[in-house]
Amino acid sequence: MSLSQVVGRLIGVREHVVDPGGGGAPRVSRPVAALVVGGGIAGMSAAVVLAERGVAVTVLEAAPHLGGRLGAWPEELPDGVQRNEHGFHAFFRQYWNWRSILRRVDPALGFLKPIPGYPILSEQWPTEEFGKLPPAPPANLLALLLRSPSLRLADLRSMDRDAALPLLTYDPARTYEEFDERTADELLTSLRLPDRARAMLFEVFSHSFFNHEAEMSAAEMIAQFHFYLLGNPEGLAFDCPDRDYATAIWEPLTRHVEKHGGRVLTGAPAARLDRTPEGWRVTGADGDTWEAPHVVLAVDPTALAALVAASPGLVAAAPELVARMPAFGTPGPPYAVARYWMDGDVRPDRAVFSGVSRQPTLDSVTLYHRLEDEPRRWAERTGGSVVELHAYACEPDVPADELAARMLRELTALWPEVADLRVRELRARVEAQAPAFTPGSHAGRPGVETDAAGLYLAGDGIRTEFPSALMERSAATGIIAANHILRAEGAAAEPVRSIRPRGLLAGRVGPKRS
Repeated sequence: MSLSQVVGRLIGVREHVVDPGGGGAPRVSRPVAALVVGGGIAGMSAAVVLAERGVAVTVLEAAPHLGGRLGAWPEELPDGVQRNEHGFHAFFRQYWNWRSILRRVDPALGFLKPIPGYPILSEQWPTEEFGKLPPAPPANLLALLLRSPSLRLADLRSMDRDAALPLLTYDPARTYEEFDERTADELLTSLRLPDRARAMLFEVFSHSFFNHEAEMSAAEMIAQFHFYLLGNPEGLAFDCPDRDYATAIWEPLTRHVEKHGGRVLTGAPAARLDRTPEGWRVTGADGDTWEAPHVVLAVDPTALAALVAASPGLVAAAPELVARMPAFGTPGPPYAVARYWMDGDVRPDRAVFSGVSRQPTLDSVTLYHRLEDEPRRWAERTGGSVVELHAYACEPDVPADELAARMLRELTALWPEVADLRVRELRARVEAQAPAFTPGSHAGRPGVETDAAGLYLAGDGIRTEFPSALMERSAATGIIAANHILRAEGAAAEPVRSIRPRGLLAGRVGPKRS
């Protein structure tokens, strides 16, 4: 444990128990079934916990592969099959609930390898490094202020300190009451930061949540700043799998669920949900039906809204859920992923992962041939490279190939040697599956429990009463949904953990009210 983590623990920056679990029999005492609609992180987290406790769980995944936005599938290339993936994900070290699920199939998490550094690239300013700060606050914040050329002492004197206090006074209730109606853009403007500091320290951060700061709740940005930096004892360092997601995660988790008596079905889209005297019936697109007293809906917001709209019986069974769906089901802006197989390589000193500031389209770059085994072998065999480019929140109605070409041009402006690389293969796509965190949306955001008995929600757009985000929110809500089912059946629940629940100065200094 580092000195900053020791100091952090003394002021409460440590792992906190949200739910201690336990409280019942090790397994359910009678035969009971559950259906999980969606085979991504949220759905499979729920399925793992339920299957281990003896629930006969069936996972219904619409796609031909598991994973959702963490999915992977085989891709035919001229020189052989390669696994392609939905996009790069950082496995931050405070993702304790997600890591708990992953430890079921790899107790040492040996497939996760540390990513050295976290540079932010800019065409306007020199690269800044954020991955080598002390892990825990307040040391990480002090080091950031001392090391970052984007924010000098004179800049701190000119910024609005009252406007900055909400970043240090996060509270799960009060922050949303006071800041959810404002945009992240308005909050950042109120800080009076230098343009360089705003671009390099904050805008890159807000884009990582697949939302534009002009369309994102200020409260949500404060919450995520707390989750990743100011309330987190693990720091900004993160790990990534050294194998594709299917090999490292989804195939082992499927075997784990099946070993405990569960079933995982792919290519099984749910088309309708109906109340029955015994619980729930899910009807598939091909007419197949599955019934169980408990159902977890673990799909993206648009798919959830579509399923609810196609289930007229929910108007009577779950009127509150139905009422929330029109607003909740509108996704965030589209995001683009382009994976390039190239002749030749970029400079050897280029980082495995880099964030990007202030390019019109490009938000991040990942060198997969320096990250995962299969791309590494391909690069060794061909002398090439595998480069993945992301646009986290791009303009709508632009074809995937056009966005890919834009991102490649923007990367060339940052890394000139890219201009000399010939593209051998490109796989590009645009999706709109990430949740929107628009101003004023928090009050109507559904939580895990619905107003219908036996019906639960999970996913990274579902509200939690503790700080969480992205993959960790997906896993946590999946576990919480499973816990509701287990407690209803008299079985022991799974522990749920999170970071420090409130900001460093929460309760000491109140935010300035506008």
